Amino acid sequence: MNNDLTGKFSNVYIMLLYAIMTNDIERVKHFLSDEMYLKYKNIIDEHIRNNETEMFDELNVYRIDIESSEIKDNFEYVTVKIISRYMDYFIDNDTKKKKRGIDSYRIEKTNILVFKRSVSFNYEKNIHTCENCGANLDINFSGVCPYCNQSTDLKYKEYILIDLKTL
Repeated sequence: MNNDLTGKFSNVYIMLLYAIMTNDIERVKHFLSDEMYLKYKNIIDEHIRNNETEMFDELNVYRIDIESSEIKDNFEYVTVKIISRYMDYFIDNDTKKKKRGIDSYRIEKTNILVFKRSVSFNYEKNIHTCENCGANLDINFSGVCPYCNQSTDLKYKEYILIDLKTL
């Protein structure tokens, strides 16, 4: 698999952590399976109930490896191992003071992510175009076309995250 693909997987991972940090899961909803969306929406809702924000400072992806790729039931599944380094801590939303976690040095985490996409979709054609107006879309787009303001669903066109485990 090429660097563009591993870059895409890395980017989805970073965007998910950023969405958690900003308490805005909607910004990455189009890159997540429904189950993953609900999982992280519940995590963010819990943070909001606790009046806290989880911070991922000095985040970087140290290494990314494709562990496996298989086609099953007309879907391609790609398992990726991402080793990331960052400070992981929670702040109080009112005082902005640290509540718990590590904010003085980076910790290293190994994550296993599973992505899925339909093998029947023609990826060479229109993968990053708006279904409504045909405008080209940035790979990191918000799920809403900046030209016609229509939502765009990537769930059957693009790799979506269906599982994430931190070892």
